This record gives sequence, C-alpha cells and structure tokens, in this order.
Amino acid sequence: MPIQWKDYDSNGFYDELMRGGGRPRPAARAVARYLAQLDDDELAARRAASELAIRVMGITFTVYSEQEGSIDRAWPFDLIPRIIPSDEWARTEAGLKQRVQALNLFIDDLYHEQRILRDGIVPPDLILNSRNFRPQCVGVSPPLGIWAHVCGSDLVRGADGTLYVLEDNLRVPSGVSYLLENRLVMKRVFPELFEEHTILPVDDYPSQLYDTLASLSPEPKEHPEVVVLTPGIYNSAYFEHAYLAQQMGAELVEGSDLFVDDDDVVYMRTIAGPQRVDVIYRRVDDLFLDPEAFNPDSMLGVPGLMRAWKNGTVALANAPGAGVADDKVIYAYVPQIIRYYLGEDPLIENVETFVCLDDQQREHVLANLDKLVIKPANESGGYGMLMGPQASRAERERFAEHIKKDPRNYIAQPLIALSTCPTLIDKRVEPRHVDLRPFILSGQQTYVTTGGLTRVALRAGSYVVNSSQGGGSKDTWIVEVGG
Repeated sequence: MPIQWKDYDSNGFYDELMRGGGRPRPAARAVARYLAQLDDDELAARRAASELAIRVMGITFTVYSEQEGSIDRAWPFDLIPRIIPSDEWARTEAGLKQRVQALNLFIDDLYHEQRILRDGIVPPDLILNSRNFRPQCVGVSPPLGIWAHVCGSDLVRGADGTLYVLEDNLRVPSGVSYLLENRLVMKRVFPELFEEHTILPVDDYPSQLYDTLASLSPEPKEHPEVVVLTPGIYNSAYFEHAYLAQQMGAELVEGSDLFVDDDDVVYMRTIAGPQRVDVIYRRVDDLFLDPEAFNPDSMLGVPGLMRAWKNGTVALANAPGAGVADDKVIYAYVPQIIRYYLGEDPLIENVETFVCLDDQQREHVLANLDKLVIKPANESGGYGMLMGPQASRAERERFAEHIKKDPRNYIAQPLIALSTCPTLIDKRVEPRHVDLRPFILSGQQTYVTTGGLTRVALRAGSYVVNSSQGGGSKDTWIVEVGG
C-alpha cells in the first residue's frame, strides 16, 4: 500500500516534513507527493538499491561495544530526506558563523591574555580544572589566530519548532563524510527528484576543506603539502579519514609516516626521500599527538610535532588545545562569550543548561534528576549520559553520587522534545527523532555545509541518535520553497 500521509502521526512532536492532518510543510510538498505515488514494491526496490549502493561504495562505520570487539557495519541510512527551507537555513548559517567566530576568539584569549577570565565572564576555575586546557599551548599564535578550523555543532529542534545548539564539537569532529555519501546514495536511488527540484548541493565540502587547510600553510605556495593524520584502521572514523584524504587529493598518513628533523620541520617519508609537510589535518586526539609534549607512551603521534607547530613550520588543524571550548560546561557560557567578544546577541540559542559546579544549580539538578538529562563534560558519542525521565531509581541515585563527587564534570538539561522526521520502518512510515550536525570551516574564509548530517534514532521513542548506539542517518535537503 502506498504511503498514506493522512495516517502519519508524529505523536505531538514537531515534525520536520509534516504538519497535522497529513499536510506536508511547504518545502516538503513535492517529496511527500512523490513518495505517496510509490507502492510497496517500488519502495522496497529503492531501499534495496540504497543498501546495495552503500555496500558497493564501502560506506561503513565501526562499533566498539560489541561483545566480539570492534566490528565494521554498513552505514545505516533512511530513504526519506529531511527538508529545510533555504530562508531558514540562511539564518541558521549566520548563527553558526557567529558562534564559531566567538569560540575562536575565546580560545585565543585563553592562551594569551585571558581577559574573559579577569572580567568575570567565565569562572577561572572552569579553565584551570578543564581536562582539555593545554598549558603547552599558552602563548602560541596559530595562523590567522584560528584554533578550531573544523567545528561540528549539533542542532536540535524543540516542540515549538525553534532550533537550538545542543553542543559544539571542536576537537576532531566526525561525520561529514556520511553527509556527502548520503547525498550520493540519494542521487543513485532517486535521480528524478534531483532533476525536477532545486536541492542545494553539498559536494563542494572537500574542496572547501582543502582551501581552508591550504590557507594555513606557513609558506605561501600554490599547492602546499597537506596530509591527513589518522590513528589507523582501528579508529571508528577511519573510513572518513581515508575518504577525505582521497577527496582532497591529500596523503593519508599515520604517525610513523612523519618525522620532525633537527630543523624543527615536519617531513613525510616517501620513496623519493623526505618531503616537507606544510599542513596536517590531524584526526588524532591532543594527548596522543606528540609523545614529547603529551603522553610519552603514545605510538600514534609524531615526536617533536609540537615543537614544529610552535615554531610555525607546520600548521595543525584543529590546533592543539582547541578542545578547551569543546567542554559541555563551557558550552553553558557560549551566549555570554558571544556577547563579550562580538557585542551581539546569539542568533541561535543554547538549550537551557544547569552547571553542577554552581551550588544552587547543583541542588536543582539533584532534586530533579527524574526530569533532566545529565551529561559528563567531555564524553562524546552519547556515552556516560543519564536520561533521567527514562532511568531507574537506582541509576539516578548512582548519578547523584557521581555529581556530588565531581560536580565540575556534569551539566544537566531538560529533555528536549526532539523533532521527528518520517522514517521508513519495514513497510511503514513512522516518526523518529532527529538532530542535525552542520560543519563549519574557519580559515581565510568561513564556510558552512549546506545543511548537515541528520542523525536519526531508529528505535521508536528513542532520543539517542548516535550511530554507535543504534542510530541512523538521512540526507538533508536545503530547498527553495516551491523549487
């Protein structure tokens, strides 16, 4: 039976495609009409085609939590796109640029004058006790004064349709390769939709990333040597590392492929002899980047890399120490950070956030654990969270002890009624919760992906969209209304 939109019920949540009564939102009308024309066999054939494309294209992700150890899985993908009108996206893009500009000014200030701490905007203790503040970076001035060259900010839409920033990822944010591959899969499965409608492209990201990285080169060159530094094939994002290197025409290297010579310059080992490296897009965490400066046991990094970076002979993206702003406690202060450095109100609001280090806010959190989501300051991938409304009493009591023991490490937020998007489940279309991760590049120019990676919680009622915990993804279309 074809999709019957009149039977689709988002259960009271804001839906990205449909309004009540089976009426599509203006930007989704054409797609809704088209999908309703497909019968079960046609939908099944399109789904099979997408699964085949994902296997043929080798799109995988790695899950660590399986009992048998880490395994590669085919990328979970849903056929029904998320659609955002272009005028709304223009406002969102402006808000993301504003946010990342302020965060870069904040990081640069922390490693130099620390004016924002002296002026009492951000409590100094938060920085002094931050797991990601790197004393090794104090006084360093990276090219263009930019520390976070690649940022992935997670957006969620609340019950009234308002978009909020849920968190900022400034260390080694991943997921952009899936954004690009999702579009390629959709073009294979629904080529007619791309011929008939104005869907803004996303495929310029690799060239934009290369231009951003090249703009950081210590020496002006037409073609600086840019490499992607990966921890190796066992990293969950290895597919993305290899994909981006291939798309940019850059070398994919591991730490053992590089060395720092007596001149404090980074070289790559090649069959033609050492070749100077100008820019490293590193996908290795700070603490494993250079055993001379950080973890002496690390086999992933390059001895002397921090010396070379400090001497300005090589650029690192993201810069070491940028993760100090990738801290869920610092996130709570981003609106004040924007006002302090830019003198502007945030164009995209934060989700209301309680900082457990604050005595009054902590008491509120402890008294309302059954209503809040508790997050550790520096975890990612959905790990270490407590979904208070869905947790057992024992789980809440255990988290209460964690908070009392280490309040600096926790924030709390109300459970946002995440928006839904129609998702193909077996032969039915059902609502599933989604978020959105756009990527922002900062170099000589600032660039925002057209849309972002829409992650979808494939389990009914679940709010956990992370692929490592059973989530999937959708293509995100930015369209002109009526286009």
